[in-house]
Amino acid sequence: MDLQGILYPALILGGLGLVFGLLLAYASKRFHVETDPRVEQVRERLPGANCGGCGFPGCDAYAEAVVLEGAKPNLCAAGGAELAEALAKIMGVSVEASARRVAFVKCKGTPDVARWRCLYEGAADCREAVVLPGGGHKACSFGCLGLGTCVAVCPFDAIHIENSVARVDEAKCVGCGACVTLCPKGLIELVPVDQRVRVACHSTHRGVDVKKVCQVGCIGCGLCVKACPNDAVHVENNLARIDPDKCTQCCLCVDKCPTKAILFLEHRVDR
Repeated sequence: MDLQGILYPALILGGLGLVFGLLLAYASKRFHVETDPRVEQVRERLPGANCGGCGFPGCDAYAEAVVLEGAKPNLCAAGGAELAEALAKIMGVSVEASARRVAFVKCKGTPDVARWRCLYEGAADCREAVVLPGGGHKACSFGCLGLGTCVAVCPFDAIHIENSVARVDEAKCVGCGACVTLCPKGLIELVPVDQRVRVACHSTHRGVDVKKVCQVGCIGCGLCVKACPNDAVHVENNLARIDPDKCTQCCLCVDKCPTKAILFLEHRVDR
């Protein structure tokens, strides 16, 4: 074996490695960008759920946005008011108190009150089932399919399927909005936790068409509108909607609703 044939290439490769190493070391110092230490301070306090509820891709991105871009310190739903105050203290700014919001599923279509068109035996994913003709296996094209896409995406174990309909555990929900984004029916929304009067229906069909597929759907009759003394309830596109800023939760609309599509949730759970 020719020793020189092995030694020379090895020396050349070693020399090139040394040169490139020195160049990289120089470049790392020459183009080094100082990182604001507050980014790490903010990041250490964030819960690390990476739920995206703040509007940024994850906790790292939110920490940088707070320090470098002036993002508000109260955008982390998972951390709540205590975290917002801690981040505001790091940044030397004041923070506005924000009302806690939770996810709410606008559907009561359990099998005993809502009609099914067929039995579904496909993938347990609402996003796949919704492409079926009619929008899924339930007769109401607006109703919860109950296959658990929202359950799988929730990082806080705050939503579960009960009797074929998704239900939110408000004690665990932080209002990150992950389930809202993933629901292919668009029937999950974030609502103020203090707003206990809610419309549990998402259908915009006319009354007679609603009754054909669900006994507890909103039929847009307008009795709730007439009953409300505060102009807080309106029927828009055949569906009752409540303005939380005007609603005093007198429950007159709840009493008048003939299908009980409007609920008063008595048991409020605080975190």
